[in-house]
Amino acid sequence: MEPNRTDGTMNPGVLVSLIVVAISFTLVQLLYAGIIRPNAEYAVATQGTMSVSSIWVILNGIEQQICISLMLVAIFLMGYKIWRLIDEEAIYSRDFLSDHDKAQPLDTKRALDQLESSRYRDNPALATWIMCIRRFQNTNNVQHAADAIASSVDNVASQLENGNNMIRYMIWAIPSIGFVGTVRGIGMALAQADEALAGDISGMTASLGLAFNSTLVALLISLLLMYLMHLLNSRQDTMVLNIQSSCEKSLLSHLHR
Repeated sequence: MEPNRTDGTMNPGVLVSLIVVAISFTLVQLLYAGIIRPNAEYAVATQGTMSVSSIWVILNGIEQQICISLMLVAIFLMGYKIWRLIDEEAIYSRDFLSDHDKAQPLDTKRALDQLESSRYRDNPALATWIMCIRRFQNTNNVQHAADAIASSVDNVASQLENGNNMIRYMIWAIPSIGFVGTVRGIGMALAQADEALAGDISGMTASLGLAFNSTLVALLISLLLMYLMHLLNSRQDTMVLNIQSSCEKSLLSHLHR
């Protein structure tokens, strides 16, 4: 997808997203198989019950692995959107008809031909300009054109919000997966209660460590992703406000003759 062309959600294509998911899970699997699990096993073998404080033991677990994989996917999706917003930032406050003489009535046919042939025609800002000019061309009423701006801006905001649904789902799913690990670990610990009563608490300790570590990792990841989501939402809100401001300050000035 070209940097200057986008749908209303600013999401990467489905194929790109699937490739990123596959790469993320594969890389994390290799990381766990080659580094984290061997170091966690070594820490348990050498430190015994004291190994619960080892970073390798804290990260070790299928729930932690899934959470980290989803984190990388979510970071990619948010990073992609933020990059697109920064890359196109100047477009959202641009006067696309700056070469038109404001002292003369706007030639709507020429303006539409110019905007629709632009390489930015799929950008939400330019799409709003096109919709507004079309409404003015059909009604010859500035108020109706202004109403079209409000409608288009609301539509852009809704598309951006809907485009974040998958990211929000992953941010919700990661703590849930951590809690699954907690339930699984507690269940394993209870299954080893007889061994603990007999004096061998190593198995119960390991299981309880899994229970708490999975939730700990999941919540830390969730905190990071929520902060990144806040940055993304702020950028998107700024984009919507810039589009509205551009239309009200620049576009309507071309129509008020």
